[in-house]
Amino acid sequence: MITISAFKWVPDFARGQVRDLRVRWALEEAGLPYETRLLEQGDQDKPDYRALQPFGQVEDGFVLFETGAIVLHIGERSEALLPKEAGARARATQWLIAALNSIEPSVMNVALIDLFYANEEWAKLRRSSAVEFVQRRLSALSRSLGDKPYLDGYRFTAGDLMMTTVLRILSHTDIVTSDNRLAAYVARCTERPAFTRALDAQIGDFKDAS
Repeated sequence: MITISAFKWVPDFARGQVRDLRVRWALEEAGLPYETRLLEQGDQDKPDYRALQPFGQVEDGFVLFETGAIVLHIGERSEALLPKEAGARARATQWLIAALNSIEPSVMNVALIDLFYANEEWAKLRRSSAVEFVQRRLSALSRSLGDKPYLDGYRFTAGDLMMTTVLRILSHTDIVTSDNRLAAYVARCTERPAFTRALDAQIGDFKDAS
């Protein structure tokens, strides 16, 4: 049985955003059963936990950390996430890495300012340039998406899964939704039944632990 490590409690603004959602969604798309190991605040810093993983895990006879690696591992077991055809498979992997390397850092710059440092003077000075930078990245993404339903055409892949979870980080703003193509793309991906099941499971764990 695959086990996902997840937090037992997070602030309200983080619920539905915590990165174990990516793994839950991938498992739901792949049709693979899983269970969760819920961590108290501070558990992730204990030596026995860090000996297994520095950041997070999925267990299936071995331990993995980092959601990108975990989603790719799940994709190796399911054509629903990584197509068999070599070119399509490479492009799905490309988009997953682009989400994490080309989009998420600039997205997180804005999110961290808004959610943790909004009252700091340096953050007030920095925000406009951070927003401008992420908007340039998202404009390039929107142009690449064009009129396609998904990043590689008509097929949802692990690249779309990861990109959608990254774009949702800015759901407290209109930065993504102000672009009609990206707004429709995120809506299309999050309307998938597997996403709904994953989100409900994450929120359900928080409710059960409260």
